[in-house]
Amino acid sequence: MKSVVSVARPVLSHRRPFVSAPSRPKLSSSLSGPFFYGAILMVLFIAACAVFPQWIAPYSPTDMRADRILQPPGAAHPFGTDYFGRDVFSVVVYGARSSLLIGVASVLLGGLAGSLLGALSGYIGGAVDTVLMRFIDILMAIPSLLLALAIAAALGPSLFNVVLAVSVSAIPRYARVLRGQVLSIKARPYVAASRSVGASHAHILLRHVLPGAWSPLLVMATIGVGSSILIGASLSFLGLGVLREIPDWGTLLSQGRGYLTVAWWMATFPGLAITLFVLAVNLIGDQLRDRLDPKRSLT
Repeated sequence: MKSVVSVARPVLSHRRPFVSAPSRPKLSSSLSGPFFYGAILMVLFIAACAVFPQWIAPYSPTDMRADRILQPPGAAHPFGTDYFGRDVFSVVVYGARSSLLIGVASVLLGGLAGSLLGALSGYIGGAVDTVLMRFIDILMAIPSLLLALAIAAALGPSLFNVVLAVSVSAIPRYARVLRGQVLSIKARPYVAASRSVGASHAHILLRHVLPGAWSPLLVMATIGVGSSILIGASLSFLGLGVLREIPDWGTLLSQGRGYLTVAWWMATFPGLAITLFVLAVNLIGDQLRDRLDPKRSLT
């Protein structure tokens, strides 16, 4: 017995100590903080431009002055004037309403439709899952911009048609993500326990499955607002967008492209508005993903 213990002790004493795996370097708060709060301020400012443009714009977007045509940026007109003599800054501020409406409404409609299809497909399964996923595969086989372009061209240029076209192009992403979440959550023990006590399918889906799948959808919806605005601006740039006296940012880009050599500011500032807003919502989406991802919170 002593010999066994004496042999075992050296083996135990020479075990290698446990070394934890190196943690992934995180973005320092000094770098992520200013960018994150700056992105929030940018989104809030553009939202204020969309809701209260008359408080921010110094001029009316329909105020045409023949004596101020194509004036460069200056004190009176920070973004210059266009070929109608309108203040470009005021037109960009008023154009934020249509652009933001396209982005938010498209995410709401596309997210709701895609989430409904993904939830039904993942929870019911079987033939319903096969049929719905083949339909989603058909939509995913077509690029989002090309699908939205085909729908908008078939329906004609209008604000509602642009929202509908962008919404349909966003359905596959939400459907795929929510289907994967539902398939993972419905196999967990607490769902089986709820089913064993006689809970209805609607109760299980609404009280147990969907609440656990909302975090990736929130991140996708945040980033999807920016991509929806990009697609909507592309349709407006091609002449399939909003047809009204106060155009959106994509139409302003289309109007200013022919004056790049003589009035660069007409297309530059609407393009900067699109770029800054999309960058801001992407930064916010990245921060939400980092904070809502349970795997990253454990590292």
